[in-house]
Formats: sequence, structure tokens, C-alpha cells
Amino acid sequence: MVLLSTLIAVAGLGVVARGQITVDTSSKLQKIDGFGFSQAFGRAKEFQNAPAALQQEALDLLFSTDKGAGFSIIRNRIGSGGKGDSILPTSPGSPSGKPTYSWDDDDSGQVWFTKQAVSYGVKQIYADAWSAPGFMKTSGNEATAGYLCGTTGHTCSSGDWRQAYADFLVQYVKYYQQAGLNVTHLGFLNEPDFSPSYSQMQISFNAQEAISFIPTLSKAVQVAGLSTKLTCCDAVGWGSTVKYTNALVAGGMESYLGLITSHTYSGDANTALDTKLASWVTESGITNPFDLTWYKNGGATEGMTWANKIAVGIINAKLSAYLYWEGFELKQLQSDSHLVDTQDGKTATPSANFWAFAMWSRHIHPGAQR
Repeated sequence: MVLLSTLIAVAGLGVVARGQITVDTSSKLQKIDGFGFSQAFGRAKEFQNAPAALQQEALDLLFSTDKGAGFSIIRNRIGSGGKGDSILPTSPGSPSGKPTYSWDDDDSGQVWFTKQAVSYGVKQIYADAWSAPGFMKTSGNEATAGYLCGTTGHTCSSGDWRQAYADFLVQYVKYYQQAGLNVTHLGFLNEPDFSPSYSQMQISFNAQEAISFIPTLSKAVQVAGLSTKLTCCDAVGWGSTVKYTNALVAGGMESYLGLITSHTYSGDANTALDTKLASWVTESGITNPFDLTWYKNGGATEGMTWANKIAVGIINAKLSAYLYWEGFELKQLQSDSHLVDTQDGKTATPSANFWAFAMWSRHIHPGAQR
């Protein structure tokens, strides 16, 4: 135990208060993996095509520990649609059919974006699939609600696609490896408790589908000689994540997984999960207009609001990482779902939320011990 005497000067009054803080240096809580964001759904390509000076300023704001926030994690989307989106745009005919993979060394700008992040020292690359290709799902469409064929409770006339989906995900990681980029974390779901109008794949709240697939994916990763850690389940909010985590733990999945992942759209991370695994918030944001206000009245887009969200997540939920949705977008000021924009097309402008993250990410780096 260490005792620290503190002097607190009250500004303008010359009054000095004396107090005592007790710090227990033997108490170890979670390790911090970092903070980050995504450039999914074409935003990486938009970033790549931005004017050179604006692009450089935005990169510095996001990744530099001298000029910006020093973010240390990026999250890429594994496409599952047709040609130009997925590495497997057409069905091989059956689960045992030979897949015809297609790789353009670009991945909608995400290869360029990842290389930029790595050049700043980023080492944690999270690749996450929103859905399996449509022909592997009960719905037959990657943008329509459905389950992975062959998982518990879901049989399809086309067969059991679990191994094929695992191979698909591993092949994606291999393509990045060939580009000299190490995908450190791999996810196979995104918001499985939600049904939007785009890429999606569901699991039940007892996580039976995930439990019947994770061992297959784990083995595929091992056979490929990869050290990539698996994640689950990127639920839309913390309440769902609690349910999924309890089910995964009961199903013996902790030995296969490296992380529990969650979003915060339907509920903030505010309580610790009952698992030995580290937990990350991998997506957060808000669709209200882009906001530069640090504090006015506690509004949803104010910087202080997000500073509090992050603090509660790290302290109460014992998060090891916190990611926002998007990093940089070009003249999308109608939305606060990204951290940096431009008002004039020439100069990068960080939102108030950016500074809420920067207070953490610039000073607390991967491996820091809380």
C-alpha cells in the first residue's frame, strides 16, 4: 500500500485543502488492448481517394501519438456479397465443392487503410464478417435474416456449410497475410440480434449456432498455422452480450475464443461480464449531426457524454478496448457516427467525441495494466 498526500489549490481563492489518497499497487485489474475504429462499407476507399493534404492530416489525427489520438486498433469488414465485395461471390455448388476465390489486393480500400495504420505502429487488426455468403445461409441471401446452414437447429437442402464458412474466413486472413498484414482477431458475426436491410446473420440468445460453429473455425485457424484470435459475437448492445457470454461460457467456448465483443447501440457497457476472456466494445456511435461541442447540456453527441461512456466501460465493465464506428468520412456532417470529417473539403475537423477517445488512446497504449 502506498499513501500519497495531495494538495488541492482552489483557483482564485488561495485556499489549500489537504487530503489523502490510498493507492494499492498490488491490485491488478484488466490489461488495456487499445482504442480504435473502422473504415468499413467503402469509407476506406473514400479515405484513400481524399485530397493528399486532407488525407495526411486525417491520418495524423487518428494514428499519430504526437499530432493526434494514437488509435491502436482497426476493424475491417469481411465482405459477403457479390463480385467486388466478397472473396467468394459465387457458390461452389455444395459445401464440399471447390471454392473459386477472388482477391483484388484492395478489399474496398481496406488493404491501403490497413497499411497506413500499420505504418503508424498499429499492430491489432480485427477482421469481422457481417454475414456468411448468402448461399451458406438458411435464407439464401446475405442481406436477408438467416442462420448458417448446419448449425444447431438449422438444416438446409444444400448441406452443412460450417466448414466451408470457416475456410472462407481463413482464406480472407491468408490474403492479408500475403499482403504483409497480420490479422490478429477474427469475427464471424455482426449484430446477430438485429435484422437490418444489409449484410446480416443471426444466432439465438442461447448462442447454439455459435457454439456449434466456433470449434470448426478454431480448428481451421490452427490447421492454417495462424495465431489469429477468435471473437464473438458483436451484439448490438451490452444486454445481448451478457446473454451470449453466459451461454458461450456454459457451452465451453472460452477455450476457443480470445475475446468477447459487443456494440453499444441498444445498451452501454456498464457491468463486467462473467468470463475469464477479455471484452471489447467494437462498435459505438450515434446518427445525430456531427458535433464539436464538448459540453452544453449532456447531449448524446457531446464530448463529455462520450468521455463518461468510455470511463464507465473501462472501470465498471472492465473493458480492454473501446472502438468507435468510423474514423474518417468526407463531408458527412449529417451524422456523428465518425470521429473526423471536413467542413471545407481541405481541412480535417475532429468531433468532440474524437477528443473523448484521444484522452485515453494517446496516453494509454496496448499492454497498459489497470
